Amino acid sequence: MSGFARRMVVAAGMVMAAALAAPAAQAQQQLNINTALATSDPIYKGLERLRDKVAERSKGQLTIRLFPGSQLGKDEDVLEQARAGANVAVVVDGGRLAVFVKEFGILSAPYVAEGFDGIRKVVTSPLFAEWEKKLRAASGHQVLSFNWWQGDRHLLTNKPVKVPADLAGVRMRTPGAPVWMETIRAMGATPTPMGWSEVYPALQQKVIDAAEAQHPATFGSRLYEVTKHITKTGHFNLITGLICGAPWFDKLSPELQTILREESLAAGDWASKATQESLAGFEAQMKEKGMVIAEVDKTPFVEATRVVYDKLGYKELRAEVEKLLR
Repeated sequence: MSGFARRMVVAAGMVMAAALAAPAAQAQQQLNINTALATSDPIYKGLERLRDKVAERSKGQLTIRLFPGSQLGKDEDVLEQARAGANVAVVVDGGRLAVFVKEFGILSAPYVAEGFDGIRKVVTSPLFAEWEKKLRAASGHQVLSFNWWQGDRHLLTNKPVKVPADLAGVRMRTPGAPVWMETIRAMGATPTPMGWSEVYPALQQKVIDAAEAQHPATFGSRLYEVTKHITKTGHFNLITGLICGAPWFDKLSPELQTILREESLAAGDWASKATQESLAGFEAQMKEKGMVIAEVDKTPFVEATRVVYDKLGYKELRAEVEKLLR
């Protein structure tokens, strides 16, 4: 083979290799975000904002696709995909991350902080930054931001509830993380773990008696059709994070990493404020649908759930968090 022909073959091989590598390279520049929430939820609107801002700032180098209604699978499954290097991320609570780094569980503990402003102090603190480092080392997960506030969670039942004793014998859906399970148990109900997408049919078929959720999720999943009462206990101040895999994140250029993290934090703040502004509207709509929404004295529920911190070994960490909130 002549030198010219040899060079042509080499050149053709390089072109073919580049073509074969293109899909893989493209996958590394695209992030697929999974969320259990409906498209009507303010958090989802925030994800849309994140998608658009990242595309704009990166000039299309990094694109985001959104998958509402847990289309990519349960949160735990997507977390496993992420740590394995897939180009996926998930909006997830601290309780589900506590299996990797225990400290994250306190973010889902009962009555840990009040409102978005309170919990934001925790998730943007140097203390939280140390938890992020531990998470990367322990499980290979990357926190993009953890300031996606979904609101206070309340009880959804088919009978009135005023005190924890009213929950005796009530089978209540909860995520499967220990801090959620122990909190529901301490409040007097029987915790029943299941995926969010299963809640509506489980209530409809009386597999469970009750659930607990924040207003946007309750409305988005039409739980007003299968429950009658909302008791505003506010037992969980639901803060969530946007989590991807460190193996995928580390392949991005430093510039794209910065864009993704900065816009994730900005979108989280925007979505959280939108959530705050939406709560009264969701409540009014659910009342129109026939829901009975009751304010109650939270003191008995606060007292009943104090045991959760001791039981799960969060007593000292709670003291550190309380210092941040002063």
